[in-house]
Amino acid sequence: MTIPILICDDSSFARKQMVRALPKNWDVDISFAENGEQAIEAIKQGKGDILFLDLNMPVLDGYGTLEIIQAQDLPTLTIVVSGDIQPKAHDKVKKLGALDFIKKPTDKSKVLELLTSYGILREEDLLQAEMLADSALAIADNESDNKLKLCSKNQINLDAYQEVANVAMGRAADLLARVLNVTVRLPIPKVNILAASELHMMLKATDETSSISAVCQGYIGCGISGEALILFYDSNIDGLARLMDHQGEITTAIEREMLVDLSNILIGAFLKGFSGQLDVSFSQSHPELLGLHRDINQIIQSNNRNWQDILAIEINYVIEEHDLECDLIILITQDSIPILNNKLIYLLEEHSA
Repeated sequence: MTIPILICDDSSFARKQMVRALPKNWDVDISFAENGEQAIEAIKQGKGDILFLDLNMPVLDGYGTLEIIQAQDLPTLTIVVSGDIQPKAHDKVKKLGALDFIKKPTDKSKVLELLTSYGILREEDLLQAEMLADSALAIADNESDNKLKLCSKNQINLDAYQEVANVAMGRAADLLARVLNVTVRLPIPKVNILAASELHMMLKATDETSSISAVCQGYIGCGISGEALILFYDSNIDGLARLMDHQGEITTAIEREMLVDLSNILIGAFLKGFSGQLDVSFSQSHPELLGLHRDINQIIQSNNRNWQDILAIEINYVIEEHDLECDLIILITQDSIPILNNKLIYLLEEHSA
């Protein structure tokens, strides 16, 4: 009997990865949703006996989707597929009724192991229906409106970069959660191609009424290079002290040390998650404090690199327990893009082999 499968993810790159990770000879009918609202409607239409659900999505995220499924007792088995691998995220989705959790990027052997362990997939169900899976993969290609093809500005696939950034962000948050015993609220990463002037405009879009402290750190490896920039809002300094377990007076020297230490953790964790997916290794320079308690214009003047067009990944980290918020901006040079594009193609093929 054909099983209705629903893949819910805002990233066309991730949806394609998930299709490729399913057993090719499994008799399934695959549908797609880009957010939780679409997923709920599809389930009600009988298109999602099994739901593969992302957590970080616009409109209605995975947590909200699970709450509705649970409240309305909708007929679906939900498997969460997410880059947010924090232990508390696992616990939360289980409490909301998720069957299990698969971390991104999806791996075919892990998917098969999970499906068989829960009895969802049996040997007698593995019919010779590879044409169905090939057809579903073609649908995934078409419904992405060619977003997966490396044909956008400067041949950059923004959707694919956003998905890789999403996974790296989740791994960085997991490190923070385990090392500092916190929960990190994860947003959807913003990925854009920017000229130097546009980068300045993006930075100026931050809260100009607040003074900011900023740390930058360069990285390079395998023909890829760039710079990471972290902006801390000074209104969060007490939360920073609690997070770093500092007691006593917060002197300028102590504040500088805390900012550099936390930046090193955040940037290093993100770059490790990013480079690990692409099978590269980065060397990082020592973190550099660009400014302490300054306005954004002064920060921009301090970072006077002669950038051409760049790929910018913007992530807003929020640690609610300590009322701490910071913006991490990963800048990738234009010369790095062809190498990264080739790595992305390999990534898609590797996890579907």
